[in-house]
Amino acid sequence: MKQQTIVTLDLEGVLVPEIWIAFAEKTGIAELRRTTRDEPDYDVLMKGRLKILDEHGLKLPDIQEVIGTLAPLTGAREFLDQLRSFTQVIILSDTFAEFAQPLMRQLGWPTLFCHQLEVAADGRIVDYKLRQPNQKQLSVAALKGLNYRVIAAGDSFNDTTMLGEADVGFFFHAPASIQAQFPHFKPFDDYGALLAAVKAAL
Repeated sequence: MKQQTIVTLDLEGVLVPEIWIAFAEKTGIAELRRTTRDEPDYDVLMKGRLKILDEHGLKLPDIQEVIGTLAPLTGAREFLDQLRSFTQVIILSDTFAEFAQPLMRQLGWPTLFCHQLEVAADGRIVDYKLRQPNQKQLSVAALKGLNYRVIAAGDSFNDTTMLGEADVGFFFHAPASIQAQFPHFKPFDDYGALLAAVKAAL
């Protein structure tokens, strides 16, 4: 019997815009433009973000207001619908449940594994809680343990362990600097080409 395949995708930069970049543009705070494309250490990145939010008196509703104005990347919903027509898909993201709902609705409610924020009664984000450290790689390893063949795609440093753990890993919309550091992951910038590559890897 042929082994079943499941596809795992990153969210921000692959299917939807980078939330923190959109928030940085709205607030004019350039330091919030840093993402996992720039900082490999997620803890360093998030602690820096929370410090900046506190310094500027910004709270969760301020971020959610910006998220409410965002839409998936052009072609993302169609790509996801086509992908889900012939294989199971799980989105593995380092975003937070408190951010994701409006975007998941626009994408047709795909399955999402992500983290959670610790929020005070006044809306101040006081901390973040990882579902588990290195959740992308460990999720792929768990799926392989369930006898799935895993195909993965992502764009950032925090996706590389997921891509490496998968049976087949692709970059999508990854910066040239990251592609250069991980040349063994074939890069794509077009949903049609990525869809064809996934089909070929089944």
